[in-house]
Amino acid sequence: MTSTMRTFCLEKVTATKTRTSAKIKIDCNTSDGVRRKSVTAKVGDDLYELSNRREIYKNGYIINGIDISANLIELSNGETVFVGNTFGSLSDEVMKVQIRKTIEEHFIKERTLKTKGIKVLSLFFIDRVANYRNYDEAGNPGKGKFAEWFEEIFTEISGKNPFGDVIPFDASEVHNGYFAADKKGNWKDTKGNTQADDDTFKLIMKDKERLLDMNEPLRFIFSHSALREGWDNPNVFQICTLNKTQSELKKRQEIGRGLRLSVNQEGLRIYDMNINRLTIIANEAYEDFARQLQTEIEEDCGVSFEGRIKNKQKRTTVRYRKGFELDEKFKEIWDRIKYHTTYRVEYDTDELIKKAAKAVHQMPAIKKAVIKTTKTALEFDNTGIVMETKSSYVTSLDGIFAIPDVLFYIQERTELTRSTIFEILKTSGRIGDLLINPQLFLDNTITAIQDVLADVMIDGIKYEKIGTKEYEMRLFEDYEIHINDLTFKVQNEDKTIYSNLVPLDSNVEYEFARECENRDDIEFYFKLPFWFKIKTPIGNYNPDWALIKKNEKTVYFVAETKSAGKELMASEKRKIQCGHAHFTEFEEVKYRQVATVGELD
Repeated sequence: MTSTMRTFCLEKVTATKTRTSAKIKIDCNTSDGVRRKSVTAKVGDDLYELSNRREIYKNGYIINGIDISANLIELSNGETVFVGNTFGSLSDEVMKVQIRKTIEEHFIKERTLKTKGIKVLSLFFIDRVANYRNYDEAGNPGKGKFAEWFEEIFTEISGKNPFGDVIPFDASEVHNGYFAADKKGNWKDTKGNTQADDDTFKLIMKDKERLLDMNEPLRFIFSHSALREGWDNPNVFQICTLNKTQSELKKRQEIGRGLRLSVNQEGLRIYDMNINRLTIIANEAYEDFARQLQTEIEEDCGVSFEGRIKNKQKRTTVRYRKGFELDEKFKEIWDRIKYHTTYRVEYDTDELIKKAAKAVHQMPAIKKAVIKTTKTALEFDNTGIVMETKSSYVTSLDGIFAIPDVLFYIQERTELTRSTIFEILKTSGRIGDLLINPQLFLDNTITAIQDVLADVMIDGIKYEKIGTKEYEMRLFEDYEIHINDLTFKVQNEDKTIYSNLVPLDSNVEYEFARECENRDDIEFYFKLPFWFKIKTPIGNYNPDWALIKKNEKTVYFVAETKSAGKELMASEKRKIQCGHAHFTEFEEVKYRQVATVGELD
């Protein structure tokens, strides 16, 4: 099986008076690695660009059309994707793992409950009927991919020692689907609200007692709709969501099919909480599943979970002291630091190749792509849904992967020449790992090269002022913030530019502000505004403080406040290094990284 790893999910399509748009969940390159994100796209947008140039979306992923009435988008590669559907071969691998986990859970549960006279049912919600049952040109029914996967996996699991005698029926006998029938007797996708649906639901209700009989082979039910409230079978112990739940197919409706007290062969209700546990095999992170489920319950049922955290803080305005820009002390330090700078970097290419090759060589081992499954218990209490992890597994993907233009891919993200990149890869001795997991190899390699490149560039960085270009005073405008425990209330406004509050980000900054206000040797201080930025090779840097310290002589400081003993991230260290290089170009200004005012020298 070929797995191209090109996956995304169409979450919804919307329209305004002037344009249509689609909300799509894709894998994006970020500074913290690859992250799954929801992006908004319009006709003409390219998922390659929206994913921050992730190679898997490079060819054929431009949005050619958005159809609101049909709930779909059309891609430049000719593919049509409906709302709720996941596009990409990896989704097949995920769904196969879901089916396997459902069957395994079923066998475990039935092996335990069989002696208690309780029949176990499992319910699959699917996106399209054709994925379970399809028809040839003559109208003859055939198995869709879900049915084929199910029988293959069921046969494998039922042949294992612990489960050999648990379900004494052939794989083809234990599963079936309940869908609405069209005029030809074929099955079709439904929304759970047609007359054909009603006929199907009545049939389910009529045969419920037979369905719960141990001697009835059917145990695994495939459905396209949530079966509405009319379907009330008490013995569904597993629910597998092979669809992407949409607004009309709520998770609450789906899992509600399994939230029933089970019944034994005598028709008696079982009240044992250890027996009546529903397992959901969901196609999303369980944190997201639980969060969305809780939200839907609150919205649809009009309830609120006690203790659920909500941000109720009021907003307030940070106001600058009237006339502060004419304050002589403010002007003393501002006139020294207000200028923009530019930088240039110098580094030795051979040294870069040597260090980068070593970094690539020392990367963690490249492993095969895997699907991770986590079993989590969800229970309600007065704070909402409580989660507890019970087990986790990984399934390796063995496939033939498409190999991109490696040199071009790395060049786009590092701006190094192809020859330099080639030398780094050749010297590293790791190029063979590309065949194990191309995307992971490229992601890790780029990170390693960028890390080394940042170091060598910053080691050789030089700043200089840009003529008379400076930050304009008009940028000092009042702005709104949320009040929190770190918002410092100004007592002595003559020593700062604020009239009421200083917005802060940490306890260290709070204590620093308190010291500045209370110490006699600090004549003036203020937090450098967010728009005061120093350009660096790894992004803009916003220093923390500007202050005047006077003892035997007056000293003008720009300070970066960090906790004493705290291990800084590499990016923080590099930006602080750039801060030192930047303020070296400013006369009578000292730049320091400190935790307290007392550390300023």
